[in-house]
Amino acid sequence: MKRFALCLIPFLLLSMQNPALAEKNRENQLKAAIIIDDFGGGTGGVKDFLEGDIPITAAVMPFTENSKKHAEWAHKNGIEVIVHLPMEPKKGKRSWLGPKPITVDLSPKEVKKRVKEALKSVPFAVGMNNHMGSRAVEDEEIVRAIVEVAKEKKLYIIDSGTSPKSQFPKVAEEMNVPLLKRDVFLDDISSSSHVRKQMNRLAKITEYTGKGIAIGHVGVTGKVCSVGVFQSMEEFEKRNIKIVPASQLFSTKLTEQYFVP
Repeated sequence: MKRFALCLIPFLLLSMQNPALAEKNRENQLKAAIIIDDFGGGTGGVKDFLEGDIPITAAVMPFTENSKKHAEWAHKNGIEVIVHLPMEPKKGKRSWLGPKPITVDLSPKEVKKRVKEALKSVPFAVGMNNHMGSRAVEDEEIVRAIVEVAKEKKLYIIDSGTSPKSQFPKVAEEMNVPLLKRDVFLDDISSSSHVRKQMNRLAKITEYTGKGIAIGHVGVTGKVCSVGVFQSMEEFEKRNIKIVPASQLFSTKLTEQYFVP
């Protein structure tokens, strides 16, 4: 046993001194992102998430009274900001989309204009995800216009997974734009126990694939969502899963090439 321990010491020292190995270990660590939608809109859970100690990713609705305020609040506290881009759904009230949504009757030029205006409305945004959009995400021409802006502005995209026929994966891969898809909705049922159950699903997915993405909300379900998420943190620590900003789920090389100015 003693001989084995002596043989192990040089290997441990080498590991500690090898930056490439250390970087590989960091990349292999289990990581999950918790994206919280609807900042800029509802108030429930806003303070909990923006003043809490969990590095969520804040998806901010553009063109609202609090878009800029919530984006600046998040950035001040070291929370990553993305645009929660309103897109036309197959069902639901148009009023749920707010001002200047991406709808299928727009030309590609008009889509690009609205996306760029949304980015100006939400300072510090480094990515975007879709708000609703089950109809619009299936329209390749609409999606291509959005991805072209993302490529131009060096933004990543999170497909919120509102349609299995989303064109985001296809177009983003074709244009070499970083994209990941949501794995779990946290608060599709408004109870903190359900949120904890969904957080457990996120943990299992992360353990299986190495990374995972959950989406929750502020507003109507915001308080139960924040309670459920915070109550789940001890379990995530036990399972050695680190909550990170969504951008950190992409490879280090891609992050350096794509996100760093």
